Amino acid sequence: MRVFTYAERPDLTARTDEVSSGFAEFMGHDEVAVRHWGKLRTELPELQLVLWDDERDVVVGHARTMPAREADGLPGGIDDILETWFGDGARPEPDVLSAMVAVVDRRRQGEGLSGLLIESMRDLAGRAGFSSLIAPVRPTWKDRYPLIPLERYARWTRDDGLPFDPWIRLHTRLGAEPLEVCPASMRIEGSREEWEAWAGMSFPDDGEYAVPGALVPVQFADGRGVYIEPNFWMRHPARKVVT
Repeated sequence: MRVFTYAERPDLTARTDEVSSGFAEFMGHDEVAVRHWGKLRTELPELQLVLWDDERDVVVGHARTMPAREADGLPGGIDDILETWFGDGARPEPDVLSAMVAVVDRRRQGEGLSGLLIESMRDLAGRAGFSSLIAPVRPTWKDRYPLIPLERYARWTRDDGLPFDPWIRLHTRLGAEPLEVCPASMRIEGSREEWEAWAGMSFPDDGEYAVPGALVPVQFADGRGVYIEPNFWMRHPARKVVT
């Protein structure tokens, strides 16, 4: 198993659609992400990762990162980081590397590949001269408990004292410290008809709906649905690069 940056292996980055992510359909309709996500590949290829199974010649995962600034407080989340860096305003002086997403093919889960991607992002942070990697973690099981505030959910633990959520638990095992909830990391809005197509369910009236794959309820008003996704900030120390 080998990890490359997009800059090192552009031939592999063109194959990331081989990875079956398992994300809900609506996650692909964040307007800010739709507008800017492709720029990570073209403008910051040295900070994006692809995970390649060299024995089978299959791309099995990928991760995206980008520079951010936290000197004045943690960023607002995925949308905020993208808009701050790629929007019309002046770019701030970055002082940290932020993870944006890490995806392992759901057919290859359980092989330790997610941990490999996290460690590789820590390596990227060190090579880029940052002291740490921050991550707006999307808890794996939070969609099972959409009515529980993330502030409470993120603190749930198992009998062994480790976090209840598998993704938060993996970050913790790899040395990350918990920081705080990111209450509005992504915003997805659409008409009732769009949401019915995305979610495969009906929304007969205004109100709050638990939607499969959503970490919190989707709010419907005047025939439009809005989903504000929270994430949970965690920090990894960058891995020092030995030359």
